[in-house]
Amino acid sequence: MHVLLVYAHPEPRSLNGALRDFSVERLRAAGHDVQVSDLYVMQWKAVLDARDSTDRPAGARFDPSLDSRRAFEGGTQTADIAREQEKLRWADAVVLQFPLWWFTMPAILKGWVDRVYAYGFAYGVGEHSETHWGDRYGEGTLAGKRAMLVVTAGGWAPHYGPRGVNGPIDDLLFPIQHGILFYPGFEVLPPFVVYRTGRIDETGFAAVRDALGQRLDALWTTEPIPFRRQNAGAYEIPALFGIHVEAADDPERVG
Repeated sequence: MHVLLVYAHPEPRSLNGALRDFSVERLRAAGHDVQVSDLYVMQWKAVLDARDSTDRPAGARFDPSLDSRRAFEGGTQTADIAREQEKLRWADAVVLQFPLWWFTMPAILKGWVDRVYAYGFAYGVGEHSETHWGDRYGEGTLAGKRAMLVVTAGGWAPHYGPRGVNGPIDDLLFPIQHGILFYPGFEVLPPFVVYRTGRIDETGFAAVRDALGQRLDALWTTEPIPFRRQNAGAYEIPALFGIHVEAADDPERVG
Protein backbone atom coordinates (compact mmCIF):
# COMPACT_ATOMS: atom_id res chain seq x y z
CA MET A 1 0.00 0.00 0.00
CA HIS A 2 1.02 3.62 -0.50
CA VAL A 3 1.30 5.92 2.51
CA LEU A 4 1.86 9.68 2.46
CA LEU A 5 3.16 11.22 5.70
CA VAL A 6 2.68 14.99 5.81
CA TYR A 7 4.93 16.22 8.60
CA ALA A 8 5.01 19.65 10.24
CA HIS A 9 7.65 20.23 12.89
CA PRO A 10 10.67 22.54 12.56
CA GLU A 11 13.14 20.47 14.64
CA PRO A 12 14.27 17.05 13.31
CA ARG A 13 15.78 16.12 16.70
CA SER A 14 12.42 16.55 18.45
CA LEU A 15 10.06 13.86 19.70
CA ASN A 16 8.09 14.45 16.52
CA GLY A 17 11.19 13.87 14.45
CA ALA A 18 11.85 10.57 16.20
CA LEU A 19 8.24 9.45 15.73
CA ARG A 20 8.33 10.41 12.06
CA ASP A 21 11.46 8.32 11.50
CA PHE A 22 9.95 5.41 13.40
CA SER A 23 6.72 5.57 11.36
CA VAL A 24 8.58 5.51 8.06
CA GLU A 25 10.71 2.56 9.16
CA ARG A 26 7.72 0.64 10.54
CA LEU A 27 5.61 1.12 7.43
CA ARG A 28 8.42 0.23 5.04
CA ALA A 29 9.31 -2.84 7.08
CA ALA A 30 5.71 -3.97 6.64
CA GLY A 31 6.10 -3.68 2.87
CA HIS A 32 4.39 -0.34 2.28
CA ASP A 33 5.67 2.39 -0.03
CA VAL A 34 6.07 5.66 1.88
CA GLN A 35 6.50 9.27 0.79
CA VAL A 36 7.15 12.09 3.28
CA SER A 37 6.25 15.72 2.77
CA ASP A 38 8.42 17.41 5.40
CA LEU A 39 6.97 20.91 5.13
CA TYR A 40 9.72 22.78 6.99
CA VAL A 41 12.49 21.04 5.05
CA MET A 42 10.58 21.79 1.85
CA GLN A 43 10.26 25.45 2.95
CA TRP A 44 6.62 25.15 2.02
CA LYS A 45 4.95 28.42 1.06
CA ALA A 46 2.06 28.60 3.51
CA VAL A 47 0.17 31.57 2.08
CA LEU A 48 -2.59 31.09 -0.49
CA ASP A 49 -2.34 34.04 -2.87
CA ALA A 50 -2.28 35.13 -6.49
CA ARG A 51 1.18 33.63 -7.03
CA ASP A 52 -0.32 30.13 -6.94
CA SER A 53 -1.38 30.48 -10.58
CA THR A 54 1.24 30.90 -13.29
CA ASP A 55 -0.95 32.64 -15.88
CA ARG A 56 -2.93 35.34 -14.04
CA PRO A 57 -3.22 38.61 -15.97
CA ALA A 58 -1.28 41.40 -14.30
CA GLY A 59 -3.50 43.55 -12.12
CA ALA A 60 -6.44 41.14 -12.17
CA ARG A 61 -8.56 40.90 -9.01
CA PHE A 62 -7.62 37.84 -7.00
CA ASP A 63 -10.46 35.45 -6.14
CA PRO A 64 -9.15 32.55 -4.02
CA SER A 65 -11.75 30.01 -5.16
CA LEU A 66 -12.17 30.97 -8.80
CA ASP A 67 -8.45 31.45 -9.39
CA SER A 68 -7.84 28.06 -7.78
CA ARG A 69 -10.42 26.51 -10.08
CA ARG A 70 -8.98 28.07 -13.23
CA ALA A 71 -5.44 27.06 -12.32
CA PHE A 72 -6.42 23.47 -11.45
CA GLU A 73 -8.54 22.96 -14.57
CA GLY A 74 -6.09 24.75 -16.84
CA GLY A 75 -2.94 23.07 -15.57
CA THR A 76 -1.44 26.37 -14.47
CA GLN A 77 -0.96 25.66 -10.77
CA THR A 78 2.53 26.13 -9.42
CA ALA A 79 4.66 22.99 -9.44
CA ASP A 80 4.73 22.56 -5.67
CA ILE A 81 0.92 22.39 -5.48
CA ALA A 82 0.69 19.94 -8.38
CA ARG A 83 3.31 17.65 -6.81
CA GLU A 84 1.43 17.43 -3.51
CA GLN A 85 -1.85 16.71 -5.31
CA GLU A 86 -0.15 13.90 -7.19
CA LYS A 87 1.07 12.46 -3.87
CA LEU A 88 -2.51 12.49 -2.58
CA ARG A 89 -3.73 10.70 -5.70
CA TRP A 90 -0.96 8.12 -5.24
CA ALA A 91 -1.63 7.49 -1.56
CA ASP A 92 -3.92 4.82 -0.16
CA ALA A 93 -3.52 6.35 3.30
CA VAL A 94 -2.42 9.75 4.56
CA VAL A 95 -0.95 10.52 7.96
CA LEU A 96 -0.84 14.14 9.13
CA GLN A 97 1.71 14.53 11.94
CA PHE A 98 2.05 17.76 13.90
CA PRO A 99 2.35 19.32 17.36
CA LEU A 100 -0.81 20.89 18.75
CA TRP A 101 0.00 24.61 18.71
CA TRP A 102 -2.64 26.98 20.08
CA PHE A 103 -5.28 24.26 19.86
CA THR A 104 -4.76 23.49 16.19
CA MET A 105 -2.18 22.53 13.56
CA PRO A 106 0.88 24.69 12.80
CA ALA A 107 0.30 27.42 10.24
CA ILE A 108 2.57 25.75 7.68
CA LEU A 109 0.33 22.66 7.64
CA LYS A 110 -2.84 24.74 7.37
CA GLY A 111 -1.16 26.50 4.45
CA TRP A 112 -0.50 23.13 2.82
CA VAL A 113 -4.23 22.41 3.01
CA ASP A 114 -5.21 25.87 1.77
CA ARG A 115 -3.04 25.58 -1.33
CA VAL A 116 -3.18 21.86 -2.18
CA TYR A 117 -6.94 21.49 -1.68
CA ALA A 118 -7.73 23.31 -4.90
CA TYR A 119 -11.22 23.95 -6.27
CA GLY A 120 -12.03 20.93 -8.43
CA PHE A 121 -9.51 18.77 -6.61
CA ALA A 122 -10.78 18.66 -3.01
CA TYR A 123 -13.93 20.77 -3.14
CA GLY A 124 -16.42 22.10 -5.65
CA VAL A 125 -16.83 18.63 -7.18
CA GLY A 126 -19.85 16.53 -8.08
CA GLU A 127 -23.48 17.32 -8.77
CA HIS A 128 -24.86 20.49 -7.18
CA SER A 129 -28.63 20.45 -7.29
CA GLU A 130 -31.70 20.60 -5.07
CA THR A 131 -31.21 16.94 -4.13
CA HIS A 132 -27.41 16.60 -4.05
CA TRP A 133 -25.14 19.24 -2.55
CA GLY A 134 -21.88 18.24 -4.14
CA ASP A 135 -19.65 15.24 -3.51
CA ARG A 136 -18.35 15.99 -0.02
CA TYR A 137 -18.50 14.74 3.58
CA GLY A 138 -17.80 11.09 2.87
CA GLU A 139 -17.70 11.49 -0.91
CA GLY A 140 -15.34 13.33 -3.21
CA THR A 141 -12.08 12.88 -5.05
CA LEU A 142 -10.27 11.36 -2.05
CA ALA A 143 -12.97 8.80 -1.19
CA GLY A 144 -11.67 5.29 -0.66
CA LYS A 145 -8.51 6.50 1.05
CA ARG A 146 -7.80 6.44 4.77
CA ALA A 147 -6.36 9.19 6.97
CA MET A 148 -5.08 9.48 10.53
CA LEU A 149 -3.69 12.25 12.70
CA VAL A 150 -0.56 11.81 14.80
CA VAL A 151 -0.59 14.69 17.28
CA THR A 152 1.66 15.70 20.16
CA ALA A 153 0.44 17.91 22.99
CA GLY A 154 2.26 19.45 25.94
CA GLY A 155 -0.58 19.16 28.44
CA TRP A 156 -1.78 16.27 30.57
CA ALA A 157 -4.26 13.85 29.00
CA PRO A 158 -6.99 14.74 31.56
CA HIS A 159 -6.73 18.37 30.43
CA TYR A 160 -8.06 17.18 27.07
CA GLY A 161 -10.72 14.92 28.55
CA PRO A 162 -14.52 15.44 28.74
CA ARG A 163 -14.17 18.00 31.57
CA GLY A 164 -10.61 19.08 30.83
CA VAL A 165 -9.70 22.75 30.94
CA ASN A 166 -8.38 22.65 27.36
CA GLY A 167 -11.51 21.04 25.96
CA PRO A 168 -12.03 17.47 24.73
CA ILE A 169 -9.38 16.45 22.24
CA ASP A 170 -12.04 15.16 19.84
CA ASP A 171 -13.66 18.60 19.84
CA LEU A 172 -10.35 20.34 19.16
CA LEU A 173 -9.52 17.98 16.30
CA PHE A 174 -13.04 17.95 14.81
CA PRO A 175 -12.39 20.78 12.31
CA ILE A 176 -9.38 18.86 11.01
CA GLN A 177 -10.81 15.36 11.04
CA HIS A 178 -14.32 16.18 9.86
CA GLY A 179 -13.63 19.35 7.87
CA ILE A 180 -10.23 18.77 6.27
CA LEU A 181 -10.19 14.98 5.99
CA PHE A 182 -13.78 13.69 5.86
CA TYR A 183 -14.97 16.58 3.66
CA PRO A 184 -13.08 15.43 0.52
CA GLY A 185 -13.86 11.77 1.20
CA PHE A 186 -11.25 10.24 3.50
CA GLU A 187 -12.20 7.51 5.94
CA VAL A 188 -10.85 9.07 9.12
CA LEU A 189 -9.32 6.85 11.79
CA PRO A 190 -9.24 7.78 15.47
CA PRO A 191 -6.24 10.02 16.16
CA PHE A 192 -3.03 8.94 17.84
CA VAL A 193 -2.28 11.58 20.47
CA VAL A 194 0.79 11.85 22.70
CA TYR A 195 0.34 13.98 25.82
CA ARG A 196 2.78 15.82 28.11
CA THR A 197 5.53 15.51 25.55
CA GLY A 198 8.03 17.59 27.49
CA ARG A 199 8.15 14.95 30.24
CA ILE A 200 8.70 11.84 28.14
CA ASP A 201 11.85 9.91 29.04
CA GLU A 202 13.37 6.86 27.31
CA THR A 203 10.92 4.49 28.94
CA GLY A 204 7.99 6.71 28.00
CA PHE A 205 9.24 7.04 24.45
CA ALA A 206 9.48 3.27 24.10
CA ALA A 207 5.85 2.96 25.20
CA VAL A 208 4.73 5.69 22.80
CA ARG A 209 6.68 4.12 19.94
CA ASP A 210 5.17 0.69 20.59
CA ALA A 211 1.64 2.10 20.74
CA LEU A 212 2.16 4.05 17.52
CA GLY A 213 3.55 0.92 15.86
CA GLN A 214 0.36 -0.96 16.70
CA ARG A 215 -1.74 1.82 15.20
CA LEU A 216 0.33 1.84 12.03
CA ASP A 217 0.08 -1.94 11.76
CA ALA A 218 -3.71 -1.59 11.94
CA LEU A 219 -3.95 1.28 9.47
CA TRP A 220 -6.16 -0.78 7.14
CA THR A 221 -8.20 -2.65 9.74
CA THR A 222 -9.08 0.04 12.30
CA GLU A 223 -12.71 1.13 12.19
CA PRO A 224 -13.02 4.74 11.04
CA ILE A 225 -14.80 7.43 13.01
CA PRO A 226 -18.51 7.06 12.14
CA PHE A 227 -19.08 10.53 10.72
CA ARG A 228 -22.43 10.99 8.97
CA ARG A 229 -22.37 11.32 5.20
CA GLN A 230 -23.99 14.39 3.74
CA ASN A 231 -25.91 12.75 0.91
CA ALA A 232 -26.86 9.47 2.60
CA GLY A 233 -30.03 10.63 4.32
CA ALA A 234 -28.58 11.68 7.67
CA TYR A 235 -29.14 15.38 6.95
CA GLU A 236 -31.95 17.44 5.51
CA ILE A 237 -31.44 18.50 1.91
CA PRO A 238 -30.88 22.29 1.77
CA ALA A 239 -33.72 22.68 -0.74
CA LEU A 240 -36.16 21.72 2.00
CA PHE A 241 -35.31 25.05 3.59
CA GLY A 242 -35.71 26.96 0.36
CA ILE A 243 -31.97 27.40 -0.11
CA HIS A 244 -30.79 27.85 -3.70
CA VAL A 245 -27.60 25.83 -4.14
CA GLU A 246 -24.76 27.02 -6.34
CA ALA A 247 -21.48 25.27 -6.96
CA ALA A 248 -19.64 28.34 -5.71
CA ASP A 249 -21.43 27.98 -2.37
CA ASP A 250 -19.38 24.87 -1.69
CA PRO A 251 -16.10 26.30 -0.37
CA GLU A 252 -15.99 28.26 2.85
CA ARG A 253 -13.46 30.71 1.41
CA VAL A 254 -15.86 32.47 -0.97
CA GLY A 255 -15.56 36.22 -0.66
